[in-house]
Amino acid sequence: MPDFTLHPQLVADTVEVGDLALCRVLLSNDANYPWLILVPRRPDIVELIDLTAVDRAALSAEIDAAARALKATVPCEKLNVAALGNMVPQLHVHIIARRHGDPAWPKPVWGAVPAIAYNPAVRDGFVTALQRALDVAAIKEL
Repeated sequence: MPDFTLHPQLVADTVEVGDLALCRVLLSNDANYPWLILVPRRPDIVELIDLTAVDRAALSAEIDAAARALKATVPCEKLNVAALGNMVPQLHVHIIARRHGDPAWPKPVWGAVPAIAYNPAVRDGFVTALQRALDVAAIKEL
């Protein structure tokens, strides 16, 4: 997608995991919560309804694959999935692994505690594990 660019806030707050057929997969650089963000690689998309029907179906399948990969990679009791866009207008979907006792449990994660950046070695290992899990999830979808 030559016209696709990530919103500067997403660039600043995340680390790239890789690309699925439609979405760029990002890891939020907040070690408080295992947190993926999917961004459809389409220019000027703000709302889910801005996507074509085919892209909406692809996004749904990719949310499923990313959520399964995240849950396979980290223990959690609940997966929060949301597309808010109040601060970053570019369409993006949050997939957050929640655990009893995490810093915000049971409330929403936004603004609960300051973000803590991952240790680079831990982050890189987590990204590698997510990449492997996403490949498996994508293969199971076929």
